[in-house]
Amino acid sequence: MNRHPTLLLAVHGTRDPHGTAVAHSLALRVAEVTHRPTRLAFADVLTPTVGDVASTTPGPLVVVPAFLASGYHVRTDIPHQLALAGRADAVITPALGEHPALLDTAVRRLVRAGYRPGDALVLACAGTSDPHARAELDQARARLSQRLGAPVAPGFIATGRPTVTEQVRRLRAQGHPRVALASWLLAPGLFQDRLAGAGADVVARPLCPDAAIAHAVAARYRQAAIAQPV
Repeated sequence: MNRHPTLLLAVHGTRDPHGTAVAHSLALRVAEVTHRPTRLAFADVLTPTVGDVASTTPGPLVVVPAFLASGYHVRTDIPHQLALAGRADAVITPALGEHPALLDTAVRRLVRAGYRPGDALVLACAGTSDPHARAELDQARARLSQRLGAPVAPGFIATGRPTVTEQVRRLRAQGHPRVALASWLLAPGLFQDRLAGAGADVVARPLCPDAAIAHAVAARYRQAAIAQPV
C-alpha cells in the first residue's frame, strides 16, 4: 500500500465566510506542513461533504476530524458518510481536542485577550448531547484549570447547561470583579460571535488561525499513516 495516503481534513462547516476562509487556510497550511495531498471536506452545512470528497479520492485515505471532541459527527456521521461513499477502508484519526497544541493555543489566546491571574474563568464550548464528547470537554476544562492553577467553569453555547452567559452571571453574583472566557472553538462564526454578548470582561479568540493547529492535524495524520499496512 502507498505509504503516503491522502489527508482528508473534515471540518464542521459554517455559513460565516470568515470561518470558511479559515478552514481553507488551515487545509493549505496542513498541506505545507505534511508535504502530502490534503483535501478539505465539510461534515455539515457546506459542500463538498466528507462523502463527496472521499468517493472521488483514489488510494489510501486518512480522515482527520477537525473537531474538539468525539461527538456525533466524529463517532457516527463521518463514518456513515465514508461507508456510503464506499470508503469504509479510510482511517479516521481521533478528534483534535486532546492534542496538547490546542490547549497551548487556548492559553495563548486567553493571555492575548487580556486575562489576568485572579480573573474568574469559563471555558466556552459549543456543547454536545453526546456523553462521551461531554466527558472530553470536561477533561479539556480540567487541563486548562491545571495549566493556569485556577478554577475553570464549563460554559456551553449551543447545547448543554449551564450556558456561558449563565456562568458569567453566576460568577458575577459570587463577587468576581472580572470574568474571562477561554474559547474552545476552532474557527470564527456564530458561536464565537455569541461570546461577545455574554457579559465577560475578556473574550479570547477561537483557536484558528494558528500554525499550531495545522501541526496538530499533521501529527494526527502521520500517526495514522505510519500505522497503515504497506
